[in-house]
Amino acid sequence: MKRRTVVRTLGGIGGGAVAGLAGCLTRDGDDGPEDGPEDGDPEPDEPSYEGALRIATYRSMVTGPDPAGPWLEETFEDAYPDAEIEWVIPDEGIEHYIQRGRYDAEIDVDVCFGFTVGDLARIDDRIGSGGLLRELNLDRIDGVERIRDDLEFGDPHNRALAYDTGYVSLVYDETVLGRPESFDDLLGSAYENALLAQHPVTSMPGQAFLLWTIERTDAETAFDYWEELVANGIEIYDSWSAAYRGAYADAQRPMIVSYSTDPMFAAAEEDAMDRHRVAFPNDEGYALPEGMGIFEGSEEPDLAYAFLEHVLSVDSQHELARRNVQFPAVEDVSLSPELSDATRQPAEPVTTSYTELRGHLSEWLEDWTERFDGRFEDE
Repeated sequence: MKRRTVVRTLGGIGGGAVAGLAGCLTRDGDDGPEDGPEDGDPEPDEPSYEGALRIATYRSMVTGPDPAGPWLEETFEDAYPDAEIEWVIPDEGIEHYIQRGRYDAEIDVDVCFGFTVGDLARIDDRIGSGGLLRELNLDRIDGVERIRDDLEFGDPHNRALAYDTGYVSLVYDETVLGRPESFDDLLGSAYENALLAQHPVTSMPGQAFLLWTIERTDAETAFDYWEELVANGIEIYDSWSAAYRGAYADAQRPMIVSYSTDPMFAAAEEDAMDRHRVAFPNDEGYALPEGMGIFEGSEEPDLAYAFLEHVLSVDSQHELARRNVQFPAVEDVSLSPELSDATRQPAEPVTTSYTELRGHLSEWLEDWTERFDGRFEDE
């Protein structure tokens, strides 16, 4: 029987759109989470695997060419025939849930699927330490021990598990440009009016690129570097899709901030490979694992735990990597040879930890917006 994928789009309740997603309810104070249940969220003697599991995620997980969401839905419902999945796409991403959490508004979603370390830091900065998502009982999730150590979220409240990862890099058209070897190269005349990037408030790779520039030195020096990028003609779009599927696909510019798996995407789309060469300036790429967790107010926690376990299975990891055009999160799953040949991993992965982001990320985003937002044409 052909299943009908149910997707519900949620409008915003105020605030700007922000990349990623997160959960529900609020916590008071910043010294630590409120005490949870004394029993530590144990698995019940008779878990309930019947009902509708509502999963908040981003649009490309369930729409576009060959998305992963419908495949996950079909295989999960095959494994749990009394369950059904409903996808929820909030227009404002994580901001939708942060705002509702701040005001104790009702949130009727169970699983958060697609957020970053930075999202967790922002949640805790604005709502309180350990907010929105429940602390996971890892004993309820078979396969969690297989997640790569380098993809740990570093969350002191254990709310997140990685399900895939990408490496933000530069992708360029080698018929127009030479490979940039360093960040300083991007400031030269050879790359004037060449680079497309994304807004760090509304795009995951855009935020990663900003954090990458900060990680190299410090925020003040990074913003000075951004002044030079702007002077050299960098162009900013609100989303990766608008920048990549729009401007870059239309050959408006020969370089874009994107993922090192783009050659795999290009091969699948039968695009010209010479327009999808990967550059790792200073031999670096910014690691951007995607996380999943369970909303603290979930009405279907047993199904939610079952879904997280399902996502970590070998078959799911293979399909997520292929359909999301990312790298698997677990040790014992690798890309198929044809996909592996088309992807690149940096010699020096770079990332910013939860501890470094906590108390700083919101300020950096606000400072960047105040300083640079009016410097670009509306895209």
